[in-house]
Amino acid sequence: MSVDPMTYEAQFFGFTPQTCMLRIYIAFQDYLFEVMQAVEQVILKKLDGIPDCAISPVQIRKCTEKFLCFMKGRFDNLFGKMEQLFLQLILRIPPNVLLPEDKSQETHPYGEEEFQLLQKEIEQLQEKYKTELCTKQALLAELEEQKIVQAKLKQTLSLFDELENVGRDHGTSDFRESLLFLVQNSRKLQNIRDNVEKEGKRLKIS
Repeated sequence: MSVDPMTYEAQFFGFTPQTCMLRIYIAFQDYLFEVMQAVEQVILKKLDGIPDCAISPVQIRKCTEKFLCFMKGRFDNLFGKMEQLFLQLILRIPPNVLLPEDKSQETHPYGEEEFQLLQKEIEQLQEKYKTELCTKQALLAELEEQKIVQAKLKQTLSLFDELENVGRDHGTSDFRESLLFLVQNSRKLQNIRDNVEKEGKRLKIS
């Protein structure tokens, strides 16, 4: 078998020419074996019709195997020549022929150096894309944080509006006065709570 991978031919046929030749070789071998078995069966039947025949079936089998080895050797010799002919003249794509999917190389031929430059440019574009993707993800994360801060700011402004409304209800229009009013009321409530807790502890002790 040829050691040339013949990848361009495999691209066209969908299989390597070596695989094709191997299957042909196996098919011929199988057919030769089946023919020899059939010939052996015919000879054995003929011998059964001859009375007092000195040739035994074991001798027939030995002769059949010997003839099979002879035929296999001749076949291998002929098949080697046939394989060489097929791989060189029949299953090989000429070097000046391009497949339809490679026709663009005629109008845009690229050498090894240009291919390396294109490969390098592709790698640079891939790195640039990864960088931009990371930047986009960072910006999206920052946008989410800004949305959270904006929501908290709205809550704070709403709280200030409520405080201002409470101050207006109690006759204080200035925000500072309203805040001072709330602080004073909060302290009063804390004092009342402390007194209630102390009174509760005293009652428990007594």
